[in-house]
Amino acid sequence: MKKTVFFGALAATTLLAGLASAGTLDDVKARGELICGSNTGLTGFGAPDASGNWAGFDVDLCRAIAAAVLGDATKVKFVPTTGETRFTALQSGEVDVLIRNSTWTATRDSELSLDFVAVNYYDGQGFMVKKDLGVSSAKELDGATVCIQTGTTTELNLADFFKQNNISYQPVTVGDDSEAQRQYLAGACDAYTTDASGLAASRATMPDAENHIILPEIISKEPLGPVVRHGDSQWGDVVRWTYYALLIAEEKGVTSANVNEVATSTTDEEVKRLLGVSGDFGAKFGIDNAGFKTAIAAVGNYGEIYARNIGEGTTINLARGLNALWTQGGLQYAPPFR
Repeated sequence: MKKTVFFGALAATTLLAGLASAGTLDDVKARGELICGSNTGLTGFGAPDASGNWAGFDVDLCRAIAAAVLGDATKVKFVPTTGETRFTALQSGEVDVLIRNSTWTATRDSELSLDFVAVNYYDGQGFMVKKDLGVSSAKELDGATVCIQTGTTTELNLADFFKQNNISYQPVTVGDDSEAQRQYLAGACDAYTTDASGLAASRATMPDAENHIILPEIISKEPLGPVVRHGDSQWGDVVRWTYYALLIAEEKGVTSANVNEVATSTTDEEVKRLLGVSGDFGAKFGIDNAGFKTAIAAVGNYGEIYARNIGEGTTINLARGLNALWTQGGLQYAPPFR
């Protein structure tokens, strides 16, 4: 009797998991639109312009997924989410995927029942202060007021850092990057802490950017990446491999400008599979066989996306660093497409 109950429960669980795995991909196709959970506005990563047109590093990944699944990179609805609302929006089904500088942690994998499917940006938490504060190290911030977003890993990292260094601080909690920047500039806090990339993005929009410095300490690991609901395995595969397709494209020299030419001339078997020239790999994921080719054509490869939105020469001016390809000393590495 106990065995019957066990196998019955197991079968039910398997059935539910199977239903969940097919759900989001089918929903997106039926709706004809991808709903992407985004930042409320972080320059270079995800922000709307005055006309409401979204642009940024994370935004381009949303567009790549829409291109792969729907054949059209414009078929995306962006839903702004804060540090506190982002995971609830995903769990509730308000958004199909969350792509807005969210850190992969054990707790978020386990307790929140979410799946981080890749790391599209390797980051770390830092501090920004005004030059006239006269501070050159975060360890000199004893007694400082610090602006920090609620509902983020930065809250816990901040507490750990100050405790480990036997110094004190007074938190000034804020809801999002925009509020943090306003409070910091208004003098409500001595320092502002978040991911170093976010600090660079915020500083780039300040009228007196040269008067603000990012301190040298990086106090945490912040692997940022796209998130889907746990159990939604087919959708997770689509999001994961759309991202990896952009990495492989950079590694193989496939760009938005040459992708069509490469598709007709390449002798590289992995590139043929990636672009849908040979095999049925796109179909295996439940998308058009040339879906990944469409994504690359729409937004470019990973390197193009990085350079256009946050790379050296942009207002954000972030060197590739850890986000260089593995062939260039970085951590960005895609599994084989075979």
